[in-house]
Amino acid sequence: MAASARGDAVGHVSSTARDVWKRSEVVCFDVDSTVCSSEGIDDLAAFLGKGEEVAAFTAKAMSGSVPFEEALAARLDILRPSRGQIETFLREDAPALTPGVATLVAALQAKGKDVYLVSGGFRVMIDPVADELGIPRRNVFANTILFDEGTGEYADFDGEEFTSRAGGKARAARHIKDLTGATVLAMVGDGATDLEARQPGGADIFVGYGGIVRREAVLEQADWAVSDFDELTRALD
Repeated sequence: MAASARGDAVGHVSSTARDVWKRSEVVCFDVDSTVCSSEGIDDLAAFLGKGEEVAAFTAKAMSGSVPFEEALAARLDILRPSRGQIETFLREDAPALTPGVATLVAALQAKGKDVYLVSGGFRVMIDPVADELGIPRRNVFANTILFDEGTGEYADFDGEEFTSRAGGKARAARHIKDLTGATVLAMVGDGATDLEARQPGGADIFVGYGGIVRREAVLEQADWAVSDFDELTRALD
């Protein structure tokens, strides 16, 4: 599906890709720099005074130069955020929604499509985003931070989550297809881990979103490259 759906150039889209988008029964969104207008882990790191250290690993992970699981473990080892610190961060400086995404999600849902959030970020930070968009929390696939039950201090992360490992978004896409019975699934995101969702049996179309960060290597391989969500909303009609 992906090869025939490719557009002629970044920023363009073939009629085939538009058709696949309209026929999709499930649409999965990345969260950081896609649904939200920043990288949540970088925002949390800045809030905790560890921004520069963590940003370096985020950049490597998104470019595909470091396996995602290594970057995730390294960043969390730097941060070691407690439950209380995350709760304070979410009250005071939670990441903002990207313009147009709420309208797009509502339009997809009005068309009867299931919307999922599939992210390498953290459930504790993404569940409130799902709530704001009217997406059921059961439709969130993300990483789970484990806290000490007594103190609330950081303990570890759940290495069994789909998105805790490289290729996890493809595994999540296949799992979502099994759950829903969908035959056509779209993935929207900005990074190399999102592009991976288009592996066999996973996403049938990958929409590269470059409205926050333009990762040219990712956009060039997308079936459809866009810089704003309004284009995707209009294409549903």
